[in-house]
This record gives sequence, structure tokens and C-alpha cells, in this order.
Amino acid sequence: MAEDFSVVVLASDLGIDARPFLTRSDEVDEQENWHDCPQYLEDEDFSDLDLLQFFTLQGLDKSGNRIFRIVGKYFPARVVSAERLKKYIFQKIRNQCPEGPFCLVYMHSTVQKDENSPGITILRWIYEDLPSDIKDRLQLVYFIHPGLRSRLVIATLGRLLLSGGLYWKIKYVSRLQYLWEEIKKGEVEIPDFVKNHDNVLEHRPLTDYGIEPDPFQLSEVQSSSFSLNRYENRWVS
Repeated sequence: MAEDFSVVVLASDLGIDARPFLTRSDEVDEQENWHDCPQYLEDEDFSDLDLLQFFTLQGLDKSGNRIFRIVGKYFPARVVSAERLKKYIFQKIRNQCPEGPFCLVYMHSTVQKDENSPGITILRWIYEDLPSDIKDRLQLVYFIHPGLRSRLVIATLGRLLLSGGLYWKIKYVSRLQYLWEEIKKGEVEIPDFVKNHDNVLEHRPLTDYGIEPDPFQLSEVQSSSFSLNRYENRWVS
């Protein structure tokens, strides 16, 4: 008798990695307790990833949660496998924040989907595979500078692809000034490019929605009619 099968249809333009959906159930069972295996408990050399500074322990938020800062632009999604990323995150949390509540401050500023994003399903896969005590200790995910695309994907597919526990922990932060309501300045290091991007959004709020009102800064160029009138008056004189 043929084995039962299911069909999962995913939109190709939403940046979703379908590999976790294609994993066989028996393989999932074998990987369910990956963090309890000795090979995962051994300290692997992640010095190359540490140099990138895309996942670092910072200070505290105003609720007393330890802060792990994630800078999306620093993550080379093309060269780091999902499996290695999962091991790195687990080892980092286990070694640097073994107990107590913590939060994530994710900086999405100027992230390129093909270069810096592992995909929402990979992130879901990593989160679901974390030990239950780590998932319980994660209190909030501050999502800084979410673009229109990110908001749409999470709003439409978030409840399907993210577990309820993670979905309701995401808090959008459109400007850095709103972050300081939750975290004191100096508790988390903000890269210069994030500050610059924040300034751009402050002066061009439509950029939040993927609209660039004046991409060539034409408003700063003098009108041609003014220039022609000026030269015309000069000829008359």
C-alpha cells in the first residue's frame, strides 16, 4: 500500500525556505532531541562567527531581561548553513546566559533578503528545536525597522509558520526613539548604519512602506523656469 503523503504550497516570492516542510517525520523524530546529544554539547569552534558580531550579548532592558543583539546585515546567509547557525545560537545562549530571562533585539535595517536573511521557516525551525527552558526564558523580540515586506509576511503567515509563543513575543519598533522606552541608552550598541537608516526614515516616513518619494532628490534642484527667467532678465538688461 502506498505511503500517505501531503502537499504544501508556498509562495515563491515571500522569502520562505521550504526545507523544513519537506523533512520526513521519522527524520524529525530523530532530530527532536538534538540538543541532548553529546556532539551538540561539545564546544565547537565558532570564532569565525563571533568575529561577525551578528549575535552578541549586551546589557539589560528596563524589565531586567538580558539582551542578545542580532544585527541582520552582519549575517552572511549564503555561507552559513542552517544547522551551524542553530548550533551557534544554542551554544551562545547556553554559555553566556545559562539562566534567567532574556530578550532579543533584532535590527532589520538595510537587510537584503538574498544576502542576510536565512528565511522565516529556518528561524522557526531553530526556535522549535531549542530546549523548552530557553524558549520559556525568552520574553520579547524587539524587531527594529521592520519593512513592509516583513510586516506582511509575519501578519499573513506568522501564525502558521511561527509557534504561538514566539509570534506573540514579537514587538515592532519603527524608530530608535521608541526602543529607548523599553531599553536605556547605552545598554545595547547601535551600529552607525542603523542610526543613519533611522534618520532617513525620520525624514522620509513613506520609506517605511517601500515608497521613496524623492529618490533623486529633485526637490533640492532649482526649477528650470527660475533659471530661464534669470538668464532672460540678464539679456534684457
